[in-house]
Amino acid sequence: MRNIENKNSDWFFYKGEQTITQVNEHYSEWENIDLPHTWNAIDGNNGFDYYRGVGWYVKEVHFSEMERNNQQFIEFLGANSVTELYVNNQYVGQHKGGYATFRFDITEYLTFGATNLIQVKVDNAEYQEVYPLRADFTFYGGIYRDVNLISVNPLHIDLEDFGSSGVYIQQEEVTKELAELTIKTRLKNKTNTSHKVRVWYEILNTQDQLVTYGAQEVLFDETQEGTSIAFDLAIKNPHLWNGKRDPYLYSLHIKLQQFNDTIDEVRIPFGVRYFSVDPEEGFYLNGESLRLNGVSRHQDKMTKGWAISKEDQRQDMELIKEIGATSIRLAHYQHDGYFYDLCDQAGMIVWAEIPFITEVSKSDTPQENAEQQLIELIRQNFNHPAICFWGVQNEIQIDHVSDKTAREIVKNLIEIAKKEDPTRLTTMANVLTVSDTDEYNYLTDIIGYNKYYGWYMGKAEDFAGWIDGYHETNPQTALAISEYGAEGIVEYHNDHPQVNDYSEEYHALFHEKVWSIFSKRKFLWATYVWNMFDFGANVRDEGGVKGRNNKGLVTFDRKIKKDAFYMYKAHWSDQPFIHIASKRYVERASQTINLVIYTNCQEVEVFLNDQSVGTYQAENKKVTIPDIQLNGEHNQFSVQALNQSETIQDTAYFHQVSEPFKAYELEDDRAGENVENWFEIPEIDESQPLVEVEITDDVYSSRDSVETLMNNEQTRVCMVETLGDLTQIPMYGMMKNMTLDVLMEMDSEGKNFSKARVNKLNQSLTKIKKV
Repeated sequence: MRNIENKNSDWFFYKGEQTITQVNEHYSEWENIDLPHTWNAIDGNNGFDYYRGVGWYVKEVHFSEMERNNQQFIEFLGANSVTELYVNNQYVGQHKGGYATFRFDITEYLTFGATNLIQVKVDNAEYQEVYPLRADFTFYGGIYRDVNLISVNPLHIDLEDFGSSGVYIQQEEVTKELAELTIKTRLKNKTNTSHKVRVWYEILNTQDQLVTYGAQEVLFDETQEGTSIAFDLAIKNPHLWNGKRDPYLYSLHIKLQQFNDTIDEVRIPFGVRYFSVDPEEGFYLNGESLRLNGVSRHQDKMTKGWAISKEDQRQDMELIKEIGATSIRLAHYQHDGYFYDLCDQAGMIVWAEIPFITEVSKSDTPQENAEQQLIELIRQNFNHPAICFWGVQNEIQIDHVSDKTAREIVKNLIEIAKKEDPTRLTTMANVLTVSDTDEYNYLTDIIGYNKYYGWYMGKAEDFAGWIDGYHETNPQTALAISEYGAEGIVEYHNDHPQVNDYSEEYHALFHEKVWSIFSKRKFLWATYVWNMFDFGANVRDEGGVKGRNNKGLVTFDRKIKKDAFYMYKAHWSDQPFIHIASKRYVERASQTINLVIYTNCQEVEVFLNDQSVGTYQAENKKVTIPDIQLNGEHNQFSVQALNQSETIQDTAYFHQVSEPFKAYELEDDRAGENVENWFEIPEIDESQPLVEVEITDDVYSSRDSVETLMNNEQTRVCMVETLGDLTQIPMYGMMKNMTLDVLMEMDSEGKNFSKARVNKLNQSLTKIKKV
């Protein structure tokens, strides 16, 4: 019988390079730790420099003589990013990729009846052949998910199929009357002898009552190590998995039997459902329209990095459920299988994706690791009803230099996704500069765009014109907004919020404006707030905070829900509540205050120092009361609403002061301008008229990548004089593969890469011949 034993406790850890001989001689002197673990829990979100290199883990494990007759596997649920396994100083194998489950058969390396050494080398340094190479988040190193030992009969359900369960429940056709299923199972025979085995299938309901069953016989000859089998089952009048309304789960129980013995068995929860996306009407689940009000999630947490617990994951899900979201984009990589389980149980619609992001590998086989990670993602998560979309790339168009290769890889990934799983839809997230008519818009089944109007470009209101224009241009293409957001730091406040002030007020106002646009456009198949939680991003230094992206609706430590959280909760959740906004803006240097309340109640009554100010009707889930006179130093506002027989209320305190509280203001004179996410550019005279410049293929120009121009001695001089030393910018790794023309397009206001500046630069660059 299969036995799974967790091995998270009592590991020895060393950060740094070691030979296997050194490991064997000195591991007992190392730090003692438990898994999950990352060596970047602190430095991974404190700024640009964090340790990217090798860490060694060693564990002593005793294997009894009785275990000799079984196959012994070690299972890693996640280690970033290149992992090498040794057992008793013997090299076993390597896995490339930081997010998927992977296993090794260690049977032949073990000494039974003795203590064995499990020695693991993990490296989160950059490997050119391993994705992601570059991204706007921290690549935490370590064994950051669980490790298990699995003991199975030599004849078993396959454990070496890209980390999957070995069982695939393919939903051939599902209606409200009938669910037709094909159960595909991979079996392994490591006995080197012929065998006959009976495979027994049972589908059970949530009460563990039998729904349907079946059996088949499989013959192995002595030369056959593995085989794939298929068996059809049907559920009449199925109880459909119906999102948050009714996330009903069956379970499939598969047993391998010989004579009277069950030699292996697995139990897999699953749900049956059908879905579609219409370019005009959006997403449909089980034939009914369902608006996908989505949030995106990274898997890290303050002081823990990626080494989060199941409790942490449950906390994230509870917060997502509280806000009322119906969908989650799990960015930008495969998440823990436990979180996909939580999505199934909560009824969330999931966009799952691989880290083919920002930069294309310059190795000889740039497609190989992306394809591997896609196969791992699909096979390991095939049976999750929550997952409806496979994402094949995120902003890979940033790497303009590798455009041709990127397109070829994307097309191959789509083909692989369809071959692996013809039942789900493919999608991708285009960077904001991709043209509305670019071929990228027509490759996957449905499309998403990462757009940042109101933060990096233009105004929040510009979403309306772009969305409508795109839809008019591409009426047959189903569009989602795969990312949108603005930074909000709860320390900063402003009576007159504006872009780039990083205030909690602008953060909320931005989301108000954007949601009012999205909510009126049914044809958007989904929208995903970037991000549900603040997260570690080592390349960032914004708003006085290093190493972090602060666009979350909830803080990095999960302790504070920002005002924008409650704005969405008012629109998305049916759970009655009241929230007074700006309550962290306590000290007010004014005679009056504009009170803003988010609520999904129809009517509220407001009290100041226990005296009623009045009763107000909510409009668009919001109550705004302008110019309330403050009453001296201490002002207690209470807001109440009656929901059936229950009184719902919230309270806020404001102190009247004589001078503005400086701690509420970001010391930056650029408030009101779009955020300069990457660029610190020297001033030049841009008053001169544009000069016509002839650009040919044999000279350097703005058509070349930043990296090309910074690496050439002559062109580098021109670049530094006009743009500064871009290699010293933390975001250089993100921008190096872009051309100057692309950067000019992204800089819509022309503050840094203006036409005049690029024209001046081209006048110099085109004088330099390419060799």
